[in-house]
Amino acid sequence: MNHKRVYRLYRDEGLALKRKKPKRRRSPVARSGRPVVEAPGERWAMDFVHDTLAGGEKIRVLTVIDVFTREALAVEARRSFRGEDVVEVLQRLGLRNGLPSVIQCDQGTEFTSVAMDHWAYWNQVQLDFSRPGKPGDNAVNEAFNGNLRRECLSQHYFFDLSEARRILENWRNDYNNERPHGSLGQISPAQFRAEGRPTKARSNGQAGGSFGLRTGS
Repeated sequence: MNHKRVYRLYRDEGLALKRKKPKRRRSPVARSGRPVVEAPGERWAMDFVHDTLAGGEKIRVLTVIDVFTREALAVEARRSFRGEDVVEVLQRLGLRNGLPSVIQCDQGTEFTSVAMDHWAYWNQVQLDFSRPGKPGDNAVNEAFNGNLRRECLSQHYFFDLSEARRILENWRNDYNNERPHGSLGQISPAQFRAEGRPTKARSNGQAGGSFGLRTGS
């Protein structure tokens, strides 16, 4: 019996096998635009920056910021990142700051991993993915990464990973507590949060639609 006869019998009997889709708990939904961010801790944004140590070894830096206050919540340097590593950083931030309702990110494998998917589901955090080829969907984090590269990464020659972590953490503290920010009225993010200044509708760093998922902070 060859494949043609099998196919004919298959059609004659009206058989049909449905393609099984992988069961994922993530539920991104298409939408026309992002809602306005009105409070600290409501929406975060995250992305990666790459750099090289003195010995030529490449490192990756995970940056996580609060979209409303522009605070740098994490500038984490490692040799490599998996989905589980991103979850570890976010879990630590959640214990310290509480988790947001939404996290903006691109569609990198670390952010679309099963580990990240499950963590977002169980913590009710919506993952708001940028559209492919649209870095402007996460413009707030892109701008922050530009500042990080210009003011820190390009100014230092890291001997090893521990030195990179120390310098990055010092820069993060200075960025949050001392550096004036143009979009905050030339005050630091920490001062902006402490004063609780009212603001106009704040940009969420996206033009157009994207995909989303949801933790109450």
